[in-house]
Amino acid sequence: MSDDIFVTLAHGNGGRFMRALVDGIFARHLANPTLDTTADAVTLPLPAGEIMVTTDGFIVKPLEFPGGDIGSLAVHGTVNDLAVAGATPVYLTLNAFIEEGLELALLDRVVASMAESAKACGVRIACGDTKVLQRGEGGGLYLATTGVGVRKPGLRLGLDRIEEGDRILVSGPVGDHGTAVLLAREQFGLKGDLASDSASVLPLAQSLWDMSGLRFMRDPTRGGLATVMHDIAKATGLTVRLDETAIPFHPPVRGICDMLGYDPMFLACEGRVVAVVAADEADAALGRWRALPQGETAALIGAVKGDAGHVVLETDIGGERLIEELEDEPLPRIC
Repeated sequence: MSDDIFVTLAHGNGGRFMRALVDGIFARHLANPTLDTTADAVTLPLPAGEIMVTTDGFIVKPLEFPGGDIGSLAVHGTVNDLAVAGATPVYLTLNAFIEEGLELALLDRVVASMAESAKACGVRIACGDTKVLQRGEGGGLYLATTGVGVRKPGLRLGLDRIEEGDRILVSGPVGDHGTAVLLAREQFGLKGDLASDSASVLPLAQSLWDMSGLRFMRDPTRGGLATVMHDIAKATGLTVRLDETAIPFHPPVRGICDMLGYDPMFLACEGRVVAVVAADEADAALGRWRALPQGETAALIGAVKGDAGHVVLETDIGGERLIEELEDEPLPRIC
């Protein structure tokens, strides 16, 4: 195995090979001219407001998939967690856990994708670290990120703000990311042109921040739309009622789930937002989303009603189905 093609344990020993890896790939794509990337710690100039921090890990398989890769996914996932909390993302940190034997060209593509995504989101990689794992101890590449953002004082979002009668919106078709990753694995001999929805949701989130009736937002990643609905029901003690005919799905998602026995309600999204809004502002919120490229197919999908703490799906044939909580992991290593 050639040392100049694949990652070796020497790339993690602190010597010449590690410096070549850091300088040749990570610093080349991610170096920030306003920060000292050779220091053990950095100073972060921040605008006025409430400082918010989030952290996440990414272990998707395969590392590259239609519509994205683990690098862009790490940026979008971290940016989105800040955005739905009402914060403008400013900085990210990065930890890369690289398995011995990973192709250097693949690592270079992933880091370049991360740099491109960070630039598009308006965030900077402030600092980072690399570790090399022995062959068999990792999945090629794991990434861990921390995001720092700033929220305007007075903006409050949370499950505790949801009230009976509030309406539920989703910014676009759900389940695309989980289905695209499934197809990329080719475990079932299936192929298709469906792409992950991995993207920054910051414009969608920002468009609602000034609405007094905005209660809560979340990006439906692991566990999908259904898990967010259960979080709402558990936190409020109220019942979430969803209209199946109103929930947007791309036809390939429906078709593949029907074939393989998955419920698309539980499949991950990486570029969608769920919002809970006061009933009298729900139509206005929907209009704002539909005016944005990412929200053209946004929909009002349900409401918060009653006092039973359930999630109920009103089906397209006029019946009702109780949506139970997710217990088994339908698609491991999707984000």
